[in-house]
Amino acid sequence: MTENRAEKNAVEKNSIEKLAIVIVTYKRQRLLATLFDSIRQLTRAPWRIVVVDNEHSDETRGMVEQLAADVRGLWGSTDPDAEGNAERVVYAPQADNLGGSGGFSAGVRRAYELGAEWFWVMDDDVAVEPDGIEKLAPWTLRHDVVQGSRYDYDGGPFYWQYHFIVPLGIPNPIAPAAFGPARHRVMNTMCFEGGLFRRSVVERIGFPDPRFFIYWDDTIYGYLASKVTEPIVVEDVVLRRTREIDNWNIAGLRQLNSTSDMNRYHIMRNRGYMARYFKVHGDYNPLLFGLGTLATAAKETIRLVMVDRGHLRTGMAQIVRGWRDSHKLLRDPEWKPMPPLK
Repeated sequence: MTENRAEKNAVEKNSIEKLAIVIVTYKRQRLLATLFDSIRQLTRAPWRIVVVDNEHSDETRGMVEQLAADVRGLWGSTDPDAEGNAERVVYAPQADNLGGSGGFSAGVRRAYELGAEWFWVMDDDVAVEPDGIEKLAPWTLRHDVVQGSRYDYDGGPFYWQYHFIVPLGIPNPIAPAAFGPARHRVMNTMCFEGGLFRRSVVERIGFPDPRFFIYWDDTIYGYLASKVTEPIVVEDVVLRRTREIDNWNIAGLRQLNSTSDMNRYHIMRNRGYMARYFKVHGDYNPLLFGLGTLATAAKETIRLVMVDRGHLRTGMAQIVRGWRDSHKLLRDPEWKPMPPLK
């Protein structure tokens, strides 16, 4: 009876205790402005907004200061941190570009140090739905990791591969898109484009691994989270993507998006990190993982031919270089997993 009453009160409140929005940005002020505008429209106030600036830009700092002034007028201050700072918006400039992986690691760490209980992480190329926090709140009563759904940049539904085939180390391309009557599906991965997770998860699996720089970092963080809890993806739409990307539509909802040569390199290289984490948890099968690596290389080659054909020569070189470097990581005697906090 007490639990039901607590759940009812939480649902009526439609809020999330000590929710920190963690944003990572780098040289995309126009997109960041759109995200900030959407945050101003939220119908529930987040506890903190941590903005990790990988560019350490005066322009971004000015935008963050304006956001801080605006939300102060909208929602007032919040409870003070250990240093007495009660501002909701926290600017976290970085001395170097840490990539998305390093940025999210730094941002989650900063929010954790401030005392956040929940972390809602996102890049600068999305916008939050006004009722996003209200939609997520009921799911947090029973789940420690919640991935909301998203609209694509054109306003249509965005399909995300929420199931990861661990032995192969690849997303499941045929995971059903429909949610069914439960309105959610269990997942074993995560996307830092709107992933929400509880402090207790961070304590058990550590901060996101900054060594990935970009790509697969959120996949592995979700994989690690699935070892300590049951993550879910829900049908409630809480974000929309705002950056238009060239793509090749496959079977309606699914699509293969354009990417950069830098991404192609890290897609292949970081499979070395992925394999190391699988080894730690007894999920590494060299034969099956090798097949997954072949499938990943094939997918990236198809992407080059169908979407990014103008980068065919340089793109293939980065795929090969990344594949070669992944073997170095797999044999690195110095490598250790990110440590748990408790």
